[in-house]
Amino acid sequence: MLQRDYTTSQLDVLEAEAIHIMREVAAEFERPCLLFSGGKDSIVMLRIAEKAFWPAAIPFPLMHVDTGHNFDEVIEFRDRRSAELGARLIVASVQDSIDQGRVVEETGRRASRNRLQTTTLLDAIEEHEFDAVFGGARRDEEKARAKERVFSFRDDFGQWDPKNQRPELWSLYNSRIRKGEHIRVFPLSNWTELDVWDYIRREGIEIPSIYFAHTRKVFERDGMLLPDADVVQRGEDEPLFESVVRYRTVGDMTCTGAVQSTAATVEEIIEEIAATRITERGATRADDRSSEAAMEDRKREGYF
Repeated sequence: MLQRDYTTSQLDVLEAEAIHIMREVAAEFERPCLLFSGGKDSIVMLRIAEKAFWPAAIPFPLMHVDTGHNFDEVIEFRDRRSAELGARLIVASVQDSIDQGRVVEETGRRASRNRLQTTTLLDAIEEHEFDAVFGGARRDEEKARAKERVFSFRDDFGQWDPKNQRPELWSLYNSRIRKGEHIRVFPLSNWTELDVWDYIRREGIEIPSIYFAHTRKVFERDGMLLPDADVVQRGEDEPLFESVVRYRTVGDMTCTGAVQSTAATVEEIIEEIAATRITERGATRADDRSSEAAMEDRKREGYF
């Protein structure tokens, strides 16, 4: 007698949970949007959104908070992928916020626009009246995100307050908000970095070339390899050198470091990640290494 295997894989369970969350948001909120930077987590979210609503189009726009200091490979991928899907892409510009006097650009060797994104994001949410915003944060990334809810309530100032977060029993989510408030939604909350890469391999998802090993001019600062770029200020005591590197995460060039690696395929990246004991943000993000409370502060300010 033919026996069928009804075993569900871990990736199937994670995918089903994420699809359920996306459909719940589409049903309960009037104006959701999905933050899409062209990074691996947002790429996976986009694939899940495709599956959740196929064969219909994705029923909400994509949005990217662009610092103007992003990697060219990632921006090219962002524009091309959104065009392929026929999705509406909203680009909220940090440079526009600077020009309008909403934020003041930092100066000095360690200047970065990364923290300035908060104001730009909140202004865009208010302008477009979004009441739910999908983000690619995962609980395994660091301590501040480990205690985050799937539906993260934000007040009318866009701020996160742990005392105002709602209980999430089983798969029941509280979507009630007042005018001006919104919910940040994290469908990948229970995923790990390794899960993301396993899913990319299983689905055959295209990702920017910057995630694979390549030769790049870099310099070392605080144990991190930062790129040689016009927007990254390098001191005389920080010599340039060529190295074979890749990026575990992508963001603003001024605070996103590369890691030395020869992993040129998704399979090799998975082997590399399975052996590492350092989180991707701990290894590659200068803004998150400055203190253990850095991410917590940014959440309270309203960015994550």
